[in-house]
Amino acid sequence: MTLTSLRGLPDESQTIDSTSRVINRADFAAYQQSLAEGAEEKARKRQHAKEKNTARERIGLLLDPESFTEIGQFVGGNMAEGFTGAAVVTGIGTVGGEPVAVYAQDFSISGGTLGQAEGDKIISLMDKALELRIPIVAMLDSGGARIQEGVVALSQYGRIFRKTCEASGVIPQVSVILGPCAGGAVYCPALTDFIVMTRDHSHMFVTGPDVVRATTGEDVSFEDLGGAQVHNFQSGVAHYLAEDEADALDYTRTLLTYLPQNCDAPTRHWDYTDGPQAAVDAAGLAGLVPESSKQPYDMVEVIRHLVDYGEFVQVQEYFAPSIVVGFAALAGESIGIVANQPLHEAGTLDVDASEKAGRFVQFCDAFNVPVVTLVDVPGYRPGTEQEQAGIIRRGAKLIWAYANASVPLVTVVLRKAYGGAYIVMGSKAIGGDMNFAWPGAEIAVLGADGAVAITGRRQLKQAAAEGRDVEALRKELADKYTRENVNPYLSVASGELDAIITPESTRSTIVSALRVLRTKDRSHPGTRRHGNMPM
Repeated sequence: MTLTSLRGLPDESQTIDSTSRVINRADFAAYQQSLAEGAEEKARKRQHAKEKNTARERIGLLLDPESFTEIGQFVGGNMAEGFTGAAVVTGIGTVGGEPVAVYAQDFSISGGTLGQAEGDKIISLMDKALELRIPIVAMLDSGGARIQEGVVALSQYGRIFRKTCEASGVIPQVSVILGPCAGGAVYCPALTDFIVMTRDHSHMFVTGPDVVRATTGEDVSFEDLGGAQVHNFQSGVAHYLAEDEADALDYTRTLLTYLPQNCDAPTRHWDYTDGPQAAVDAAGLAGLVPESSKQPYDMVEVIRHLVDYGEFVQVQEYFAPSIVVGFAALAGESIGIVANQPLHEAGTLDVDASEKAGRFVQFCDAFNVPVVTLVDVPGYRPGTEQEQAGIIRRGAKLIWAYANASVPLVTVVLRKAYGGAYIVMGSKAIGGDMNFAWPGAEIAVLGADGAVAITGRRQLKQAAAEGRDVEALRKELADKYTRENVNPYLSVASGELDAIITPESTRSTIVSALRVLRTKDRSHPGTRRHGNMPM
């Protein structure tokens, strides 16, 4: 059956086939539906052969069952050729009962390429998301700009870039890469808040392997150039490495449950009552952190002993692993967590760790998510590599994020905090609202060994010349320095700490502090606090 005429007929009927048979509108609706079902079946065969889902199947995995309302299903389509619409599916559904706007590029139609119709549909959906002030999730799987439409297709990317920037800091934006994403198209997800990539099928690069080979002579594979491993471990472009599409969309669902609908919505809350496990976890906290400041431990385990149900949703887990960031809940309230990770590079701050933590704090501040900072940091990572990589410029981004944050900031020093790294990790001086430390925490300009090497240099040199026990003198000087400069009670006396707390009371102390800070003034002019721009 092919479409031949839809005009000049009575309202009750339409001619829709080559034999001029007249049928009623209900039959025409059924005809449209049959086209849609036929196209979806073709899409399933094409995508499943590649071990990938169709656009609508992906939407079904993300959203609550039966909650999706499609918008503009037949826009840009050619029913005479069996197409049901443009190469993107757009609409609104719910995740955990909360509304979410979503669009999914359809690789089964023209390779998912973007042209006039696709761009118009995406922009229209983004406008609707801003109007409703709800999050937007983009599922990307596209061959890029549609070559046949030339500059028109390119201009659509420009419009999407601009609209994404307009939405930044107003509504949460998540990009899920489920196939190729190349050329100018990569900046659509790059401007959003979070990027999720699947391990085997997703790729992101500005110039593909063929262009690289032709221009530079370098022979590189898709995976090595812009695969999920590269962007999760090395570039920091991606925020989660998913095993498959189901994992990617499950992570996205989980992430959305911790985020408010928009920048003016309240922090997410759930009904919660401490169970017996909470007391067990609190009691076991001290045993997770060795007394020696030089002995490593897993900060993620500490976090799991502090938060509700032990659930911690990490962000950028594999990038800059010397610092840990992610979302959790405390007493039923959503929070963001920033913490040093002693398992990697002793928890030092470097250029990547500073940018990772800075952007996360900035996101939390834009969307009213309180930030809890757990500190165990020996300082900035030393060396020419870091200095030449721009630790001064890039490290300052973490300072900017904390100093400008207006959300509640609660900080706990678990073991040590030295030098400039102490200042930037949510200290009172940089803007921390309530700051605490465990007994024995070391807070100073330098650790004892480093300080003695500088301040006791002459004494040590003289002792060596006189044949005295240099190591005994070094220990004596170190002990004296610790007593006079590293004692956390000195920080309490100066007002830099609000209290010294026991490890087992850490959770209850943070919960109490957050309750006190709920009414913190966060007023801001305009429609946003600030955009969550890439840092």
